[in-house]
Amino acid sequence: MRANACPCGCRGVTMSSSNLSSGDSELPRDIDVVVIGAGQAGLAVGHALKHAGVDFVVLDAATELGVSWINRWDSLKLFTSARYCGLPGLPFPGDPDRYPAKDEVPHYFRTYAARFELPIHLGQRVVSVRRSDGVFTVTTPGASITARQVIAAVGAFQTPIIPEFSRRLASSVTQLHSHAYRNPDQIPAGKVAVVGSANSGLQIAAELSASHEVVVCAGRKQPRLPQRILGRDAFWWLSNCGILRLPTNTPLARRLAMPDPVVGTKIDELARSVGFAKRVVDVAHAQLVTADGKRIDASTVLWATGYRNDWSWLGAELLGADGAPEHDAGIGASGLHFVGLYRMRNRGSALLGFVGRDAERVGAAVAQRCRSAVAVS
Repeated sequence: MRANACPCGCRGVTMSSSNLSSGDSELPRDIDVVVIGAGQAGLAVGHALKHAGVDFVVLDAATELGVSWINRWDSLKLFTSARYCGLPGLPFPGDPDRYPAKDEVPHYFRTYAARFELPIHLGQRVVSVRRSDGVFTVTTPGASITARQVIAAVGAFQTPIIPEFSRRLASSVTQLHSHAYRNPDQIPAGKVAVVGSANSGLQIAAELSASHEVVVCAGRKQPRLPQRILGRDAFWWLSNCGILRLPTNTPLARRLAMPDPVVGTKIDELARSVGFAKRVVDVAHAQLVTADGKRIDASTVLWATGYRNDWSWLGAELLGADGAPEHDAGIGASGLHFVGLYRMRNRGSALLGFVGRDAERVGAAVAQRCRSAVAVS
């Protein structure tokens, strides 16, 4: 491996072909574990499996690491300080109290994959996973792999959600999801309606307000959290108070359930440069219709309306009655496991600096099953 300087200030690493590769000819035909996804969840669980001596590969559809971060809007900065952006075994580089730019994350991922020599195969989109006679078949467009266990580390934000009624909005109105937003230059002149008032929606609205008239259509009220409290990063408090580790399946957690907080955005200050309206419930030709019956004219509608999981690539035998896979905080009785899902085990399950705890737990369970299978054979 050859070290290079990279923009995030860490010592970037050029991967050797031994641990980062592409091409169907290099894929194994049979292996103990296949990890699907080489984002933060896949890297973290790969680290756990490597440490445990498990025979595994990581498959990812993208042709480079960190694409989900590369494709976020240009000015995005993480609202967790660098202290809480690292994965197991390698702190995020730089001052731990700074807030990294999103483009630093792919560099960190590449360094991480090289440092631990993770067996990652890029450009390998998994089109199906089936299970028969206790064995999984993982299929890509050009190959099939047989595996005893599978870990889906496909992330919490897979498929953008846009309301069905958006299809009836007049074609004269430009529409895009926050997933496709990059910078104000791609937004036509005129009024912009940002639908959604969570972190992404408010940050994008603030950026657009410098060049456009903006109205934010808010859904349910979001709790607010300052970026820093008494000189400490908000996530220092959340972590040290145990809130991020609180299991999501307990009665106490259900009573305390609330939307994720808006971190760092000062709503009162934002209200000086953007308008606010009620939740959008329908459209009427070229107008948005809000919950209180008002109508909004906008040249562009930016849907900051979140994401949903897509399990269409899993065989029916792996899905429960509700169409979703069954697991216990990521560990599946069938041998299909999960890492990185939203609130899978606690509030930190999908966050960059906190996914490692779940990854280590799931990785340990997978490694134990591998050892048990060897003992039985």
